[in-house]
Amino acid sequence: MSARPFSKISAPLGGLLAVVGLVAVAALTTPDMTGRTRLNLEVLLALIWAIYVLQLIVTLIAARERDFWDRLPAIAIDVLAVLVPFAAVLFVGTRDQTLYCAIWLLKPLRGSPFFRLMGSVLTKQARNLIGITSIFGIVLFGAALTAYLIERDVQPNTFGSIPQAMWWAVVTLSTTGYGDEIPQSFAGRVLAGLVMMCGIGIFALWAGILATGFYEEVRRRDFVRNWQLVATVPLFQRLGSSALVEIVRALRPRVVPAGAVICRKGEAGDQMFFIVEGRVSIATPNPVELDAGSFFGEMALITGEPRSATVSAATEVSLLSLYSEDFQMLSSSNPEIADIIRKTALERRGATPKA
Repeated sequence: MSARPFSKISAPLGGLLAVVGLVAVAALTTPDMTGRTRLNLEVLLALIWAIYVLQLIVTLIAARERDFWDRLPAIAIDVLAVLVPFAAVLFVGTRDQTLYCAIWLLKPLRGSPFFRLMGSVLTKQARNLIGITSIFGIVLFGAALTAYLIERDVQPNTFGSIPQAMWWAVVTLSTTGYGDEIPQSFAGRVLAGLVMMCGIGIFALWAGILATGFYEEVRRRDFVRNWQLVATVPLFQRLGSSALVEIVRALRPRVVPAGAVICRKGEAGDQMFFIVEGRVSIATPNPVELDAGSFFGEMALITGEPRSATVSAATEVSLLSLYSEDFQMLSSSNPEIADIIRKTALERRGATPKA
C-alpha cells in the first residue's frame, strides 16, 4: 500500500500535534498543577510521540518511493522529533524530561520551502554577508579595545579586560542597551555613540542584503514558473525566446477556484485571460465552455466596451492575465499574436457575444 495518501495529511497533522504538545509542555511547568492533571498531560505527550513514530515510518516509506535527498530535511526533523524526547526519558531526570519535547517546534516547518529558499539566498549572498560580518567583527573588537583603554582605570570591574569590554561592545553595537555596563568618562560616552551609529549601519546592510537576496530569488522562481505556464499556451508556442521573455514579464498568473466568478457582465474590462488548466463557463443565451489553450476577455481591451458576458470557473482554473497596457506592448512587439487575438474577437462578436 502506498504511503502517499497519508503523507498528504502528514505535515499539517504533525504541525497541529506540535502546537498541542508545546501547550502541554508549557502547562507542565506550572508548579501548582495536580498530580492527575500532570499525568494526563504526560500521557498526551506520549501519544503525540507515538504518532510521530508512525509519521517517521511513513516518511521513510515515502522516501523510498521518491527521491530520498529531496525529503532529507523532513526526515531529519521527524528523526529528531522521535529521538530527542526518547533520549530524554532514558538519560534525563524526571523533572525535565518533558521539556525536551520542545524539539517539536521544528515540526510545523518540515514541509515548508523556507529552508531551501533561505539556503539558496545565503549561498548566493555569501560573499556580501561574509564581508559585512567581517566589518562587524572589526568594529566589535576595535570598540572593545578602545573602551578597555578609556575605562579600565575608571571601572576596572567592568572594563578591566578586553573580553569584559567586549560584552559592552556587543550590547552597544546591536543598539540593545541593557544599561548594565555604562562608560563613565566623556570619551567613553562619545565612543558609545559612535559604536551605536556603526551598529545601525551594519545591521541595515545585513537586512538589505538578505531582503535583496529574497526578492531576487522569489522573482527568479516566479519567472521560471510563469515561463512554464506561458509555454503551455498554444498561442505563444511559436514565439522565439526573446519574445517569450517579454510575454512572461507581461502576464500575471492566477488560480481561480471552481464556481468563482472571473469577470461580470457590464464591468469595465482592463485585462484579458489565457487558460492554462481547467475550464471556464461563459454565461450567454447558449452557454459556452472554454478549456486549456483558449483565451477570453479580449473584446474589452480591443473596443474598450464593458464586459458583454459573465465568465465563471467551471473547474479550478489556472489563468494568465494580460492587462491593457501590456496588450498594447504586445501589439507593437508581436503583431502576429495581436492580430490573432483581434481576429478571434471579431469572429466571436459576429457570432455569439463573449466577455
